[in-house]
Amino acid sequence: MTRRTVHLAVYDTYADWETGHTTAHLTQNGFTVKTVGLTTDLVTTMGGVRIRPDVALADLDPADSALLILTGASLWDTGDDLAPFAARARAFLDAQVPVAAICGATAGLAREGLLDDRAHTSAVSFYLDATGYKGGEHYVDTDAVTDGDLITAGPTEPVAFAREVFARLGVYEGEKLNAWYRLFHDSDPSAYEVLNA
Repeated sequence: MTRRTVHLAVYDTYADWETGHTTAHLTQNGFTVKTVGLTTDLVTTMGGVRIRPDVALADLDPADSALLILTGASLWDTGDDLAPFAARARAFLDAQVPVAAICGATAGLAREGLLDDRAHTSAVSFYLDATGYKGGEHYVDTDAVTDGDLITAGPTEPVAFAREVFARLGVYEGEKLNAWYRLFHDSDPSAYEVLNA
């Protein structure tokens, strides 16, 4: 993959902790992470961090990106404020550019119809059932799922989410990918040697 810019969606109530492993290790491996908001106005994360997005959503072109990351946020469950991000995820998938969604963002994708015919996961199946989506038969009860260009994970799985992103973008592969996961998920010190070999 020649594109090395990853776009991280940021919006009010964005769950800051869900993408820390992902963005930190992407930047350590040659990717640039740019934030994208509905506008370039300041947003405040769930943790109270203020972020000024680099790019407005209307200016985001899938051709300029290696991946779009959508995180959880209270706003996914309180109205349609974030629906434009789900619509942009559709444009990314139509352009065969990967999308990674964790926590509440999976509900946004469900409402957009993007989970109706793809394997996926989330917090629990009935969380997505409440969206009225038609993809229940494709729900997988596991930590994270990759189906082609779509990655999904539940809110308690930021490390598994990162693992799937790294696999999809070729950041770590094979035993190194497994070692990275063992180190950060299981605190397995033997994995450190594999990662640094």
